[in-house]
Amino acid sequence: MALLSFERKYRVPGGTLVGGNLFDFWVGPFYVGFFGVTTFFFAALGTLLIFYGAAMGPTWNPWLVTINPPVVENGLAFAPLMQGGLWQIITFCAIGAFVSWALREVEICRKLGIGLHVPIAFGVAIFAYVMLVVIRPILMGSWGYAFPYGIFSHLDWVSNTGYTYGNFHYNPVHMLAVTFFFTNALALSLHGGLILSAANPGKGKVMKTPDHEDTFFRDLIGYSVGTLGIHRLGMLLAMNAAFWSAVCIGISGTIWFDQWVDWWNWWLNLPIWANVHGGING
Repeated sequence: MALLSFERKYRVPGGTLVGGNLFDFWVGPFYVGFFGVTTFFFAALGTLLIFYGAAMGPTWNPWLVTINPPVVENGLAFAPLMQGGLWQIITFCAIGAFVSWALREVEICRKLGIGLHVPIAFGVAIFAYVMLVVIRPILMGSWGYAFPYGIFSHLDWVSNTGYTYGNFHYNPVHMLAVTFFFTNALALSLHGGLILSAANPGKGKVMKTPDHEDTFFRDLIGYSVGTLGIHRLGMLLAMNAAFWSAVCIGISGTIWFDQWVDWWNWWLNLPIWANVHGGING
């Protein structure tokens, strides 16, 4: 279907959640809507505040510029602008922009008459961000436990937070999240490779159809999830990767306070081998 004929199918009035016809228009190929306006407002304001914080020094080096949250001792109170208050406002703008964008996606889905899969999936990514900068800091009693906005400072925060709980790879939910990340990469790389091989046959050969693609995986692993199924599977894996990533950091310092390697003591103390001579604890 040509792009212009496709646009005529969704450039129809209605489907808006807020604002009615007031913001129900397009700028070029982009739908605006009320939430498009709020997205632009929050994104522009947050970006300007980041540049303002960078201008306050002490460096213009993009690798070293950082907007830090308030110190831990400040708790959950509002902080002075240059002592973490800027971070608080930028965080509010970021959440406003992300949520506005998701709601704009909802309006586009309503215009197209399709399911809400895209905004729901994006909502999981928003949840992961909110877990890091809102939910976990509130549970721990201070905004100072959130991550700073900067390249090196953010990486330092990730490293320091991981080492706070020993080797973070022993976090069982971290293992689950990484499994979903890698499985998602495997599934979609297999899908992408299959599409490219079917769409680019050898010289003089006819382009293959989905029937050939299904047959390939039935011969390879005994089952083909299908052309629609692989995208559903990819979405499910990606959403789980983001969700469990959020959970793995959310439970660190809130319901588990020791090194994560100690969590596995229950395994070492199973009666199967706990008291066996020469066994793990024998």
